[in-house]
Amino acid sequence: MEWRDEALVIGVRRHGEGSVIAELMTRAHGRHLGLVRSGRSRSMQPVLQPGNSVDASWRARIEEHLGLYSIEALRLRTSDLMSSSQALHGIGLVSALLRLLPEREPHAGLYEMAQIIVERLHEPSIAPALLVRFEMALLVGLGFGLDLSECAAMGAREDLVYVSPKSGRAVSRTAGAPWAERLLPLPDFLNRDDPLADVALDCVREGFRLTGYFLERDIFTPRGTSMPEARPAYLASL
Repeated sequence: MEWRDEALVIGVRRHGEGSVIAELMTRAHGRHLGLVRSGRSRSMQPVLQPGNSVDASWRARIEEHLGLYSIEALRLRTSDLMSSSQALHGIGLVSALLRLLPEREPHAGLYEMAQIIVERLHEPSIAPALLVRFEMALLVGLGFGLDLSECAAMGAREDLVYVSPKSGRAVSRTAGAPWAERLLPLPDFLNRDDPLADVALDCVREGFRLTGYFLERDIFTPRGTSMPEARPAYLASL
């Protein structure tokens, strides 16, 4: 078994004296682990840092094996990510979210989004809103997507300002007014098609509150786990 793919490094752990097990998010093969011999060498350590883009070749005798990685650097971002604590917490959050995906299940769209985000993590006016969108897309990828296209009560497609915490569907201002205190705010940037636009911090916080509610309810609680520490650390850095 053998393949070659571009990938994003999301984690590394030691294996033996000089090797490591690299956890990569690949374009065509999903989240995939593999052994990198001499991965702790001086030449490989700078490459195997979370947030770096690499060219990865994987081979194994049978598909079920851990397999071996041969890795070459494509885009090293360590210096950019170390420029701010917010960027470092951001790559920690992106990596933690990608680990929620089943291993070896392709998610090309999430891979592309992750690549865009890591390029922008040092831009505080853009990156936070991108991360909210990424959490929304992750919910979709895991089968818990929200329906923000029309009002759940009236079918209207305009003035959608709430989300029902029960159904995950949008609610218009008029329909939701009597129950506003029970509904989640829907920041308007989530219904816009310009992902690189600047978004006000208050709207970003509302977005994280929205995605956090459904991540907690539908993903972390059923799995018996808690939110990754990188998420509150990132929010505190905003």
